[in-house]
Amino acid sequence: MKDNTKRFSDRVDNYQNYRPSYTSEVVNYIFCNFGLSKDSVFADIGSGTGIFTEKLLQRCKAVFAVEPNQEMRNASDINLSSYRGYKSINGTSENTTLNANSIDTITVAQAFHWFNIDATRKEFKRILKCDGYVFLIWNKRVTDTPFLNAYENILNNKISEYREVNHNNITHEIIKTFLIRDYSEAIFLNNQVFTLEGVLGRLNSSSYTPKKDTNEYQILENEIVKAFNQFSTNGKVSFNYNTEIYAGKIT
Repeated sequence: MKDNTKRFSDRVDNYQNYRPSYTSEVVNYIFCNFGLSKDSVFADIGSGTGIFTEKLLQRCKAVFAVEPNQEMRNASDINLSSYRGYKSINGTSENTTLNANSIDTITVAQAFHWFNIDATRKEFKRILKCDGYVFLIWNKRVTDTPFLNAYENILNNKISEYREVNHNNITHEIIKTFLIRDYSEAIFLNNQVFTLEGVLGRLNSSSYTPKKDTNEYQILENEIVKAFNQFSTNGKVSFNYNTEIYAGKIT
């Protein structure tokens, strides 16, 4: 069985350069609606290269960035070393190594679908202070343009693993079972504009994408290039997302 904590070890550069960030509206929503402040202590679980961690560090005094993948964590350490409140932690969602009752708020950006849910619930409850919130956050790509529809169809048809590890497998029912109390949802729009180089970089930021030196990848890339050439405007396409935020408390 593949070790999910090592899936992105050879994807770090593409992940940093081509994965979407998060708009100011997302961070404002979290800080303005749930009683948080600059003094709040966060744990960002599955923090990766620190994309969302940095957004938090710009607003609060301390963020424990918990990431099991060494290569991703190393990149985050380089990117965020200038923030005094940045705390880099080698840990998982099931074993963060953080002290009990030490965290005001937990965020999980683009990582919840990799977690063992039962073990994670137990660990989150252990490290959170009384009545602390948990935020589960995804940038979910939408298929609202001809190119994005074609792109999604290509992934479904050419990558056998795509449906197995897709974060869309985490249903609302699963989330509501995890976040029992004070549950709420919000959606914000987000997008990226790419040349063909960016599209291929975005493709190769995903752990399910075949290695570049395989025949499977060459077939996949050829299909993506065809779709880009057919649907791009002035050499560019837009990747559109709904940034979904699920907030609640664990009991």
